[in-house]
Amino acid sequence: MFNFTPLVRGHLVSRLQQQVRYIDHADAVQQGELVRLVERASLTSFGRKYDFSSIRTYRQFASTVPLYSYEDLEPHIMRMVNGARDELWPGRCINFAQSSGTSGRSKYIPITRESFQWNHYQGASDVVSHYLNLNPESRLFSGKAFILGGSFANNLQLKPGVRVGDLSANLIENMNPLAGLLRVPSRQIALMEDWTQKLPRLVDACIGQNVTNLSGVPSWFLTVIGRVLDKTGKSCIHDVWPNLEVFFHGGIAFEPYRQQYEAICDMDKMHFLNNYNASEGFFAVQSSWESTAMLLLLDVGVFYEFLPVEDSDSSTPEVYPIWEIEQGRTYELVITAANGLWRYRIGDTVTIEQLNPVKISIAGRTRSFINAFGEELMVHNADQAITLAARETGCQVLNYTAAPVYARDGERGRHQWLIEFAAPPAEPDRFMQLLDSHLRQVNSDYDAKRTGDLFLAAPELVIAPTGLFDRWLASTGKLGGQRKVPRLSNNRDLIDQMLRLMDPR
Repeated sequence: MFNFTPLVRGHLVSRLQQQVRYIDHADAVQQGELVRLVERASLTSFGRKYDFSSIRTYRQFASTVPLYSYEDLEPHIMRMVNGARDELWPGRCINFAQSSGTSGRSKYIPITRESFQWNHYQGASDVVSHYLNLNPESRLFSGKAFILGGSFANNLQLKPGVRVGDLSANLIENMNPLAGLLRVPSRQIALMEDWTQKLPRLVDACIGQNVTNLSGVPSWFLTVIGRVLDKTGKSCIHDVWPNLEVFFHGGIAFEPYRQQYEAICDMDKMHFLNNYNASEGFFAVQSSWESTAMLLLLDVGVFYEFLPVEDSDSSTPEVYPIWEIEQGRTYELVITAANGLWRYRIGDTVTIEQLNPVKISIAGRTRSFINAFGEELMVHNADQAITLAARETGCQVLNYTAAPVYARDGERGRHQWLIEFAAPPAEPDRFMQLLDSHLRQVNSDYDAKRTGDLFLAAPELVIAPTGLFDRWLASTGKLGGQRKVPRLSNNRDLIDQMLRLMDPR
């Protein structure tokens, strides 16, 4: 295949000159985005309700429009799903990303024409721009992108033309046909709903291709690559795709999987680039090799606000624009975007790693944590500790979830970790001792509760049989694509369901 990389490099890398404004003019860039969004939606039902036509500044906006959760916006969104025009955003929205809600019900996130163009596709282009800038020797466009996507919810009764499904399915279906020529698998295979049929078709479709780059969720791609290696009898993925050079990953933390990827890749050829691409928007991309912290994208149809994580449960929290945030502090992310989500509490928490330009890391979910005993254990703590414990014991973690076991019958409370290993530790007890030790090092609240075993006993390990996490996802109808099991839960609902799958009795 002809190498198109030199032809497109200049155009893509020139985009980075626009992002120079992020360094000293983040406030002006973001205020410009807010004005663009408010003006565009001034004649919608939502815009008339809050008199958007009179709003000119951030302070006017913040004092007029309250913070919204999904449940608050759901009546508007469901009217959009049912065909209403000019509700949260001008015109009629026909694409919706289906994602899991904290209550177990699905959420339907609007994907408007503007959010496709201003945000999702621009964000994907920015990822490639930064990668080409970081790797001048890249031949990215000499082959094809292997994009691992989900499917549409074809079982729903919807208005004609309305499409509900994974974000990736919506993006693949609406992709420019020319871009579609540079990706595998075919749209027909990519959008298949039944993963038991889809997975072998994916493997067959990609083996003979010249794949130069991967895009998807690390846990799911590891499963696909494992099948490719099994079918080809190879142990290194570069023996199948010799020109593979980068994995654009997101959705979950990569560090727990890094060792497994390094074991099956030629690391003289391979790069990994982190991005923050959620159903609600494409927000950030890794822009240097020195750090996995991600550059926050400020001119892609999103206005950001930041709610200090310690105030998340407050009925009247202080919320800050980008020009008032502090380095090193963790915030709940609040967005206003071209998909009609206004001052929307997305449910993610981010840590400000750098200012000028703003770079972030994902700290976790506001509801994905364990605080049953005052330990305030967050997902980024768990990811960091489990990565270190796996590295020190030479094991490989494929998937995990954890939940509290409450004190009873004279026993102290503890955390129960359900872990599926790709390669189990030779000494499971030592693995758990190391996990416990690293959790204490990275989380002072956890350390205080573990001191002397007075308030919190040592964590318990339950080794999951191979395929348990996939079976649980399949049982919920959420197997594949960007679907994933919550890492931490403050109750036992999820982990007990999974344990019952291990022992139906």
